[in-house]
This record gives sequence, structure tokens and C-alpha cells, in this order.
Amino acid sequence: MSALQTSSPDVPTLLVKIFGKDRPGITAGLFDTLAAYSVDVVDIEQVVTRGRMVLCALVTEPQAGLEGDLRSTVHSWAESMKMQAEIISGLGDNRPRGLGRSLVTVLGHPLTAQATASIAAKITKAGGNIDRVFRLAKYPVTAVEFAVSGVETGPLRTALVTDAAALGVDVAVVDAGLYRRAQRLVVMDVDSTLIQDEVIELFAAHAGCEDKVAEVTAAAMRGELDFEQSLHARVALLAGLDASVVDKVRAEVRLTPGARTLIRTLKRLGYQVGVVSGGFTQVTDDLRERLGLDFAQANTLEIVDGKLTGRVTGEIVDRAGKARLLRRFAAEAGVPLSQTVAIGDGANDLDMLNAAGLGVAFNAKPVVREAAHTAVNVPFLDTVLYLLGITREEVEAAETHDEQ
Repeated sequence: MSALQTSSPDVPTLLVKIFGKDRPGITAGLFDTLAAYSVDVVDIEQVVTRGRMVLCALVTEPQAGLEGDLRSTVHSWAESMKMQAEIISGLGDNRPRGLGRSLVTVLGHPLTAQATASIAAKITKAGGNIDRVFRLAKYPVTAVEFAVSGVETGPLRTALVTDAAALGVDVAVVDAGLYRRAQRLVVMDVDSTLIQDEVIELFAAHAGCEDKVAEVTAAAMRGELDFEQSLHARVALLAGLDASVVDKVRAEVRLTPGARTLIRTLKRLGYQVGVVSGGFTQVTDDLRERLGLDFAQANTLEIVDGKLTGRVTGEIVDRAGKARLLRRFAAEAGVPLSQTVAIGDGANDLDMLNAAGLGVAFNAKPVVREAAHTAVNVPFLDTVLYLLGITREEVEAAETHDEQ
């Protein structure tokens, strides 16, 4: 029977379902049993949850007069394997899916039944159908992915992302397709994203003016002050600091939990990774070397005669500059802008987040969460991997490989 005939909606098919305790050899045994009846495979689906397997095989009907024997043989085989079997007659394959293909990733810490019910209901209300659900990770968050058809990605994202925070989950909605795993450039902010600190405040602590600097920083991150003006105002407070403070600040920088895992996994999978920062090259250059980053750009503190002058030199990396650098990095990496990922937390990251194919607000201010494509509100940077469809098993495999 040809593939065209097999997929015809009026061709008789049998849905063979096997379920019970998972063990090696079940899949091979079922199809070895079915092979005796010369049926063709139309579809296969298998899932294992808490050690219990459900294996579904959609096959063409056997030759006339053999269906009863096939049913009896499959049930006998299943019983011998201490499994249960169910066989349902029908016509054709799955019904045609509606136009529009999206992948909905839901992150919960924990993922409650109430939140899951709400997300599923919203998908239905938006006109979508859930075709498949797959768990991406169980640690450090529970991450599941819904394959949805029947609704375009834009309207579905609007329907799901708006109230996600109220449900205690993070939701990302992207177009389904090969391009998702082809996103080969990830660019992130540094302060309060890649690292837990605000570097200017670390310098300010050594200058005894951290309260003044923190006040200006907070206002700038909320979008209440022009970034360049606030940068100059804060850096001016550092005038006279000995240059030896740079090494002290580097030692004080704390990576965000999951940062090393994120970068190591992305690099192992062939991604290029960069950072852009309104902070300072005195720190980002060190991070680039330590973490094996492909790109890094930030402002530079001017040092003359072993002292900080209270000025910055070179091109200012501000809100517009971050988006400009994202485009530059993408061009140098040979990656279309639509296949880039940007991660940030502050208002000065917004242009970059909006320019990228996927903009992720990481533990961000409200104005950033509302404007970004999606948001992550758990303190683990490596959860961004799940938004890219990378499973926890792939992460662990990359880590094991690096240890060998």
C-alpha cells in the first residue's frame, strides 16, 4: 500500500495501544508481533511516565479475515509481557491540523494543576488545538512544551503571556519549525542578568558612594532617566579610585545561578554567545575570557596614572547601542537577526530584546516584562534553555561530556 493510500481518510486502520510497566524490548516485541500480518505503520507514539509506558501504534488493517487473529495474538503477547492491550478500529490517520503552528513552553516552580488547566483553556479559547505535550525539564523548574495548531503565533502569545505571572508561571510562545533549533546566537545583558550584581555599585562601594550610585541606577533601570546622562553622573563619583580596585571588583562579581550551565550548553550545541553591557570592559573582558564568550562589548572606564578619572572612553553602550551591537554580532556570526535570542532585565535592554528573534526578560522590571516576547521570573538563568526547546537531558549530557 502506498503512503498516499495509507494517509487517505477512508482507509481502515487499527489503533494498537500497549500500556504497563516499562521494560526493554516492548516496542520491538510489539512490532515483531505485528510484522507477521504484513501491516504498514502509519503513526507511532510512546511515552513513559513514572516508569509506566503507553505505546500507541496506528497501522493499516491486515488482509481480510486476519483481523481477529491479529487481535488475539497481540493480546496474548501483551499478557506474556505483563502488559495490557487495547485495539480500536477506525479510518485513516489523525484529522488534519488547522493552520498555524506554535510551540508553547510553560515554566513553573512548581507547575500547578490550576495553572496548567488555565493555560490549556486559554489555548482552546484562542482557537488552538493541543496536538502534543512534552516535558522538557523537572529541575530546577518544571518545564513542559505544548505543540499547538489552529491559531497564529502572535494572537496565541497575546492570549497566553498577559496573565502568566498571575498564574505563577512563565510562558513563551514561538513559531514551530526548524528555525527554532537553528537560533545560533544568544546575546545577554550582564548586570543583574549574567551576574547578580550591578558592577557600578561594586565600584561605588570602594569609593564610599554606593547609596548615591544605587539611587541613580534604580531610576535608570526603571526608564526614568536618560541612560547616558546617568552613566556619566555615576562614573564621575568614582574619580580618584586606585586602578587596583578593578581586580577587587572582578573577584566580587557573582555569576547568576545557572549562568555557567547556560553558556556551556549553548556552546556545546554550536551556539555563539555574547554579552553587551552598560557596565565596563574592565569586567566584561574578564568574563569573556573566563566563560569562553564569542562577543563582549561594554563601556570603558578611563584610567590615567593608575587612577580612575571619573570618565568613560569610546562609544557609549546605551539602550540603542545594545540593539546596534546585537545586529553587529549577528552579522559577524553569520546569523539572521530573526534567529537571535536576547536576554536582559532593564529598560536599556528593550531595544535589543525587541530587535532579536526572541527577546527574554529575565527577572525584569515590569516595563520590560510587558514589552518582551517572553519573561522568566525564576532565579535560574539556564531555564532559558527550555525556551529554546533544549531538554534537561541534553543539558546533563553536555555536562557529562565536558567532565570526561
